[in-house]
Amino acid sequence: MSANPQWDISRALGVARLFHLVCGVQDACVTPFLTLYLRQLGLTAPWVGILLGSKHLIAAFWAPVCAFLAKRHQKRRMLLIGSLLGSVGASLLMVLVPPSDKDLVYGSCNESGSVTTTALPLGVTLTVNVTSSQESASNRPAGAHSLPAERNTGVVEPSGFRNGPGDSDQETFRDPQSYVGGSTEGPRTLSQVLLHPMTSGVKDDSWEGDFEVVNTALPLLPGVTVLGSPANFSVAHRKAQALDLSLEGLWWTFILSLGFLVFWELLTAPLEQVADDSLYEYLDFVDATDRYRNLWIWRLLGMAAGVCGIAALVGQLDCFLMTNGPRGVAHFYGYSLVSTLALLVSIAFPIPICRQREPSYKAIKALSLVGGDPHLVFLAFTVLLIGAVTSTVQNFLFWHMKDHGSSELVMGFSVALSLLGEILLHPFKTTLLRKLSRVGTVGLGLGCLAAQLLYYSFLWSWWSVLPVQIMSAVSNGALWWAVEASIEDLATPGLERPLSAVYRGHFYRGGSSLGSFVGGFVVMRFSLAVLYQACSVALLLWLALLLSIQSKLPQERKINYSKLLAVEASDTSDSEQGTERDWLVKAMREEHSDWKG
Repeated sequence: MSANPQWDISRALGVARLFHLVCGVQDACVTPFLTLYLRQLGLTAPWVGILLGSKHLIAAFWAPVCAFLAKRHQKRRMLLIGSLLGSVGASLLMVLVPPSDKDLVYGSCNESGSVTTTALPLGVTLTVNVTSSQESASNRPAGAHSLPAERNTGVVEPSGFRNGPGDSDQETFRDPQSYVGGSTEGPRTLSQVLLHPMTSGVKDDSWEGDFEVVNTALPLLPGVTVLGSPANFSVAHRKAQALDLSLEGLWWTFILSLGFLVFWELLTAPLEQVADDSLYEYLDFVDATDRYRNLWIWRLLGMAAGVCGIAALVGQLDCFLMTNGPRGVAHFYGYSLVSTLALLVSIAFPIPICRQREPSYKAIKALSLVGGDPHLVFLAFTVLLIGAVTSTVQNFLFWHMKDHGSSELVMGFSVALSLLGEILLHPFKTTLLRKLSRVGTVGLGLGCLAAQLLYYSFLWSWWSVLPVQIMSAVSNGALWWAVEASIEDLATPGLERPLSAVYRGHFYRGGSSLGSFVGGFVVMRFSLAVLYQACSVALLLWLALLLSIQSKLPQERKINYSKLLAVEASDTSDSEQGTERDWLVKAMREEHSDWKG
């Protein structure tokens, strides 16, 4: 142990492990469940895709800028503390976002499953009788419009997915803005039925119901024409009224969500990169960077514990923490609490005081290196595709599981399985890369990811996602190990970490942003199953192209260490034949000669 407390390596590593563990729990409180919460606010897949795409885009470009400025002005600790302190308040802003319809009443804390008749504010109660398209023609007037049959998957949710078993073909609602009962997660408005298309792969015909006035003690709604006892609504009038009533609430919910998420991401995006850079430079001063490599395991352990813990906690506390509005507010309260704990740990986080002498703008040099090497170019496109495909899983897999009856605890357990599988495979990392090579490991990872996505498109039950999650050890863990090994081999000395940051920051997050933007509209236009199948096909096609073109790429230039050592040990000599053929030895010889002169 060093006498100087600044270089107390054991203490520094202990604090770093605790910080990574707590930050893992912090991320797990909200990040996996964020899109599920946005869905419960009434936002559909395209809106959610835009929100998450903006979030990834900010992280891709804002985090490196903040990290550079914090290092240049020696404000890293201030940035860490400010980021964690700001995230405590910014996360709670999401609780203030109202649902897209203010009249929404969720039955999640009182799930009796019964359908109640609600009176209109003007004293009118309307009963809707919906006719299924699968009924026999004898039970339906000829030429009448029909509604697609209620299936075991239930009624249509605001996301465009079906959710929960349908209870009855006879539903009640208050007005064109009111809610249809029978959903396991929350009611469904007529306006949402009209506004949001189906994404289950079934095309819906236009429909109309029979409205019967039960109580007409008070005047009816404006625009309703009463002909005798029943009130007949035209389909066009109902659609126009529903659109007018719902668009305002939908836009307000979206704008608030976008503003709060952008503000939140601006505060939290630099946290991870600043902490990693600070710790690496701290250990680099004392030549202990080899102990830096395994710290990521503590973050994964924190995420595995946090995602299961918060899911169990939400199931117990959600009904006590909310009066009306969507489920999930406990996620944000838990995030704020854990952020406070991380704030306390960050006070002791190891940050080097001495200014390290190294050139600036290494990210620009890393980008120029990518453009000059075809191997790095193909690797960049691979990482971009991985980010785009992975974002569809992160954004919409929990929606798919929810539609099949999964609880948040099952969702959390599925994430924990994938993280623990990656940790358990890590001891075999060196053997795997040696036996399969870097290209072979990338191919194996892409193939496993394609198989996972294809499997997701055919989910049939709440538990069916669990068996395939163990494949994430290869499709995420081994795949990224091979990518990192390729970067280390292809990078020039001193650019390994900046090049890795470019791939993880710009290319991967840029791909995640693109995948989020496009994926939401694909889900709206087709279905989630089609999206996953298309991603699976795209991965397999890229894998075939990558393997076929690999042999045609120029061979990687190897470093001749024996000649390099000979140059350092003796004066430069032009009499050595063959040395000029080694590009790195030639460059080092020129630099060595300039230094001696």
